[in-house]
Amino acid sequence: MPVIAVLQGMCFGAGLQIALGADMRYATPDCKLSIMEVKWGLIPDMGDAIALRELVRINLAKELTMTGCILTGEEAAALGLVTKTCEDPLKHAEELANEIVKRSPDAIASTKELYHRTWMASEKECLEFETEIQNKLLPSWNQLAASGRAFGWELPYFKRKD
Repeated sequence: MPVIAVLQGMCFGAGLQIALGADMRYATPDCKLSIMEVKWGLIPDMGDAIALRELVRINLAKELTMTGCILTGEEAAALGLVTKTCEDPLKHAEELANEIVKRSPDAIASTKELYHRTWMASEKECLEFETEIQNKLLPSWNQLAASGRAFGWELPYFKRKD
């Protein structure tokens, strides 16, 4: 299931760590974000090292973590910590969710699994897993329904295959 985070006001420490675990993050331009555990003599936990390596270069991850600097939503978007900034991130997230729900639930779940399992994998492993997933999706009703919807036929989706 896709997870969309909406960031407004301040998103510090554990709040940012939770947000970094989302698939997409939308923030107001003036939102304040910080990995501030260093202020308390700690390192970020809750999987932050995994999330950061997927979002920013290692030198940026080190700088953000070692300084505890506070970024605006705009700065965070420029670095890749935030997917996008917008004046009304909740409205944007709801519109995005409504668009995603129109798609095949099998394709959405498989897309998320594909990226989670292959982001740091070798090209060979990535291509093999892509093929494995595609072979599951191709003969399915939800794939046929998605194709029909692309041509304007409103076919229902069935419960997602596991």
